[in-house]
Amino acid sequence: MDKKQVITVLEEIGTLLEFKGENPFKTRAYANAARALEGVTDDLAELAANKRLREIKGIGEAISEKITELVTTGHLKYYDDLRATFPAGLLDLLRIPGLGSKKAKKLFDELGIASIAALEKACNENRLVDLEGFGKKSQEKFLEGIRQVREFSSRHLFHHTLEAASPLFEAVRRHPKVIRAELAGSLRRCKETIKDIDIVASCKEADRPAIMEAFTKLPSVRNVIAKGETKSSVLLEQGIAADLRLLSDEEYPYLLHHFTGSAEHNVAMRGLAQKRGIKMSDYGLFKGSKLIRCKDEAEIFAALGMSYIPPELRENMGEIEAALKDEIPELIEKDDLRGVLHCHSTHSDGANSLREMAEACKKLGFEYLGICDHSMSVAYARGLTPDRVKAQHKEIDKINAEMKGFRIFKGTECDILPDGKLDYPEKVLESFDFVVASIHSSMNMNEEKATARLIKAMEHPAVRIIGHPTGRLLLSRDGYPINHRKVIDAAVALGVSIEINASPHRFDLDWRYCKYARDKGMLISINPDAHSIDGIKDIFYGVGIARKGWLRKQDVLNTKSVKEIEKWFARKRK
Repeated sequence: MDKKQVITVLEEIGTLLEFKGENPFKTRAYANAARALEGVTDDLAELAANKRLREIKGIGEAISEKITELVTTGHLKYYDDLRATFPAGLLDLLRIPGLGSKKAKKLFDELGIASIAALEKACNENRLVDLEGFGKKSQEKFLEGIRQVREFSSRHLFHHTLEAASPLFEAVRRHPKVIRAELAGSLRRCKETIKDIDIVASCKEADRPAIMEAFTKLPSVRNVIAKGETKSSVLLEQGIAADLRLLSDEEYPYLLHHFTGSAEHNVAMRGLAQKRGIKMSDYGLFKGSKLIRCKDEAEIFAALGMSYIPPELRENMGEIEAALKDEIPELIEKDDLRGVLHCHSTHSDGANSLREMAEACKKLGFEYLGICDHSMSVAYARGLTPDRVKAQHKEIDKINAEMKGFRIFKGTECDILPDGKLDYPEKVLESFDFVVASIHSSMNMNEEKATARLIKAMEHPAVRIIGHPTGRLLLSRDGYPINHRKVIDAAVALGVSIEINASPHRFDLDWRYCKYARDKGMLISINPDAHSIDGIKDIFYGVGIARKGWLRKQDVLNTKSVKEIEKWFARKRK
């Protein structure tokens, strides 16, 4: 088992022990151990083999033994036995927004509810109305949550899909009989959620059976759904479906374009081709019966009198019109980013220290880190009191004096209170280099209230960035409704940036509003909201979202140098 899988098991053990009514210290120990592992950079198997797991703060002897069993055997008898004492669907209840382990335990203990279906039935029968701590509103929220879970069950988060697809794609690409291969579909277009994995490859006709045989026998394949010479479909261990399509190298560019999509883009492209007397399909471009030979996608677009359209833009949202006018922008690249903003450390709810976060950023080639631990009202995330802010700033000054060629900026993710005010007094706010203002509480708002709350926060001169503007959690929780255009217009007028929160659980600001913000002249910040050193790399997912939103290098705040961004932070606002 890898680190992420071990963390999941430890978290589930803690939850199941809580269901069982075990000592809170015991249940918390597993949650703390899972959190401690997030900050570990060494290979767990090596640590276990060298008996060094106990060196990790928060890992005791008993949990160390369990981690060793997990990483060496891939299983844990204690975990399997514990799961066997509960109904299989009990943990599924925790997928419902607003239903935590304590409430799920009460539903299980009081009403015997141990599955999503059982909860839905109980809500429809009004059995929660008189249950202490619940009520009619709870029922309504749970029914809406169940609807969301079912709606999202056929889709997967981008990073989970990419993690599943990468070894599969690499195996195809490296097969000695494969000529060309590429990931296609919504994954190639960097959509925020993905239904399945599409791989397109070219080869000689005689080599198709051998390639398909290898594909369907890859280690991550759980079931073979269909197996043919031009298409095979499998279900992966992660529960994600994957298709491999094989054609000749001559047909490859047309097939790749077609299966990259989107469907709306393809329909519009076929319509454009038809106007030019050309038939377009996944097998080629045809003038009458004659094939227009194209060696790659760029030549397909050129044959239709267009400039190349990057995959991320293929949503039929203006890209075809822009390509016809040769107005496709030069989109931002990962290497354009020069610094990382909005990260957390162990001062609040992060898994790694300030120094570890800074060193990890520097190792990735970044020039600066904007640390933004939570403000004081966020008790569940160990939000910093004014005195703890002073201690943190003292530590930052020390690290900045010691680290050459790198700068930590003093920031905060300051809560926007229900009335739109900020969660620190003026004197404390003035001590930061910059403030990221975010909403974490009282999120049940209508559009008017949510919009006004964000705009009022932006009017405070200390605020430089708005964090995750809708508060959404993909496939888990819809964001509160806001008038995006009003919020963006206010940000432009006030000189505030809105972030693309690059956590693949959020991707918020939604890419659909990035082009409007760009055209209005607003700088967008791509921020990982990292709570560990592993999370810093989420910033690169954000680049895909930024590209999808038509953003160029000059549209992104953290493509600025240290001196440029220092100047931008320090700019006086009325």
